[in-house]
Amino acid sequence: MKDTFKHKGLRLQLVNILKNKGIKNEAVLAAIGKVPRHLFMDSSFLDHAYQDKAFPIAADQTISQPYTVAFQSELLQVRKEDKILEIGTGSGYQTAVLCELGAKVYSIERQQELFKKTSNFLPKLGYRAKKFIFGDGYKGLKEEAPFDSIIVTAGAPFVPKPLLSQLKIGGRLVIPVGDDVQIMTLFIRKDTKEFEQHEFGEFRFVPLLEDKN
Repeated sequence: MKDTFKHKGLRLQLVNILKNKGIKNEAVLAAIGKVPRHLFMDSSFLDHAYQDKAFPIAADQTISQPYTVAFQSELLQVRKEDKILEIGTGSGYQTAVLCELGAKVYSIERQQELFKKTSNFLPKLGYRAKKFIFGDGYKGLKEEAPFDSIIVTAGAPFVPKPLLSQLKIGGRLVIPVGDDVQIMTLFIRKDTKEFEQHEFGEFRFVPLLEDKN
């Protein structure tokens, strides 16, 4: 669980790569610069930890590419104390970035192996989500709604209606939509029935699976 000067230097290089790729939000860049991504990966892959690429982790999932994490986080426009629902805890790297941004994070993971590992691991690094939930992300988390924003970290073939309904008015849902390749999509809730939709190009994610517990 060491975070050395070398790691911090590699993170600074990574932050510069993300700036060059167009990430502008200073708080997001600072969060990426602080979260020790190498601790989320098997120690044998340390050389890969601060490259801007996704990497396999347990349960056939991946730790997201830093650019993707930064891009989604930037779209969320996180303010301190924002209540955020994360669909797909995965390695917990995105969760840590949201915590670093000052959000209150509620995170759902449907792979039991990952859920156990990540919900034990994150608090050891000092990242405490409000809740870790083992369950079906398609359903969201009705009992804690409404949320300031919702982030989906897996490719969804369609936009789950419960997620839209659990947003506050003015709230933002960031979700990659599509089967093989996903279009990063932002929904902003204008009122009870009206949503504004924006699309931000192609990304690749592992699939968001439904009812697979």
